[in-house]
Amino acid sequence: MNKKDKLLFVYNANSSIFSVATDYVHKIVSPETYSCNLCKLTYGNLGMKKEWKDFIVNIDVPVSFLHKDELTKEYPDKNLISLPVIFVASEKGLSLLISSEEINNQNTISNLISLIKNKMKNTI
Repeated sequence: MNKKDKLLFVYNANSSIFSVATDYVHKIVSPETYSCNLCKLTYGNLGMKKEWKDFIVNIDVPVSFLHKDELTKEYPDKNLISLPVIFVASEKGLSLLISSEEINNQNTISNLISLIKNKMKNTI
């Protein structure tokens, strides 16, 4: 990764207040059917999980977060990609770092963090 690059995390959820409220209830009532494993792993009922927050704060690369409706607005050419995903955003555009399949296969936040670290190491 280049020094100007950043990680772009894209949630499989919309950014509206209604969507946030609906997602909050959905994660409590029926977590096994919730469609965003990135959200499920990194956020609890009271906000961002401490382990994830510590990782984001201490990672050596800038990070940004988008919801699927925001991705469609900012990067219309990416509107058909399966979410959630993690991109490397560079001057050349977005390149996929971690696919939705890879994220959805993670069952703990520790596994997700290890996956991100390994992928970042292999992109240098």
